Amino acid sequence: MDSVLRHRGGVLERLLHHEEEPVLVRVTQTAEDRVLFGARASSPASATYGIARMRFALGVDEDMREFYRRFARDPLIGSSVRRRPWLRVMRRPEPFEALAWAICEQLIEFERAAAIQRRVVARLGRCAVGTDGNTVRDLPTPAALAGVAPALLESFDLAPVRAIALVRAAREVASGRVDLHASDHEHAWRRLRAIPGIGAWTVEMLALFGQGRHDQLPAADVGLLKLVGRHLSDGSGWGSHPRAQEHEVRAFFAPYEEWAGLAAVHMRAL
Repeated sequence: MDSVLRHRGGVLERLLHHEEEPVLVRVTQTAEDRVLFGARASSPASATYGIARMRFALGVDEDMREFYRRFARDPLIGSSVRRRPWLRVMRRPEPFEALAWAICEQLIEFERAAAIQRRVVARLGRCAVGTDGNTVRDLPTPAALAGVAPALLESFDLAPVRAIALVRAAREVASGRVDLHASDHEHAWRRLRAIPGIGAWTVEMLALFGQGRHDQLPAADVGLLKLVGRHLSDGSGWGSHPRAQEHEVRAFFAPYEEWAGLAAVHMRAL
């Protein structure tokens, strides 16, 4: 379960922040398949920002016609593309969120990572009152995480090397040395890769789920290693081949080129 996104009665509700100002964004889908966005904030600029970030997270403004044209008849993902033309990469609304949560998720099962994330949000996150009167929460700022002792993060069950990596990454972002919103993604990736404990998988998770880069594929993801391994076994996706190697996953998705990340989402949906 997402530690910060609430889903009640067909409405998504998410607390975000524009600089230091809280923005409560609500999203729902009508019977006519229209997606409606609303925001509550103390200024129009903050409300507009919050809606823009949730539109990014849900991918509602993306033009997928080229992807459909190229892959609707693809032997592997074509059936999913035809049945699920609405399928998108479900992103994080802020790139720092994607980075922080990717560090938490390194080399552990999802349930354990989700529990760590909930503890981080509960202890260090920002909060506001939701539309139903209950508390809603957002992640801590990069500056807040930059100032915590790694030992505190370790008390949340985060491994020591990852606790240090998270603090160091937060310091890079909080100081402005790494700008995750800048168009030059590669510059930020190089600086992050210089931090011990942050490798290709973490940066690719940031790129795909926090920066909208469909060309980036988290090839070392355990789910993809297993999925590609099964396909390498007998082509059906249900073989007994052991896990693929990272380079095999990259080769498997290479034909999808700049759409490799989205193609992987469709592969998972089969």
